[in-house]
Amino acid sequence: MSKEQKDKVWKRDEINSPCIQVCVVHPVERICTGCYRTIDEIAQWSKLSPEERADITSDLGARASRLKVRRGGRGGRAARRAK
Repeated sequence: MSKEQKDKVWKRDEINSPCIQVCVVHPVERICTGCYRTIDEIAQWSKLSPEERADITSDLGARASRLKVRRGGRGGRAARRAK
C-alpha cells in the first residue's frame, strides 16, 4: 500500500470520539460521566454523519452541569457525621 493510500485511510476529516475512557453512566441522568454522551449516542457514534457528531459534540459541555457534584465519598460521609 502506498503512502498516499495509507493517508486516505488514516487521515479522514471526521469528528473524533469525545471518549476519555472514563465510562460510567450516571444513574439518574443516563449520560456518561466521562464524555457526557448518552448510551444511544455512544452506541450509534460510528454510524452518525459528521454533522450529527459535530452537533452532539457542541452540546456536550452544557451537559456537564446536569451531573450532581459528588459529596466526597467515604471522607465526605465521615466529615458530615463529625459535625
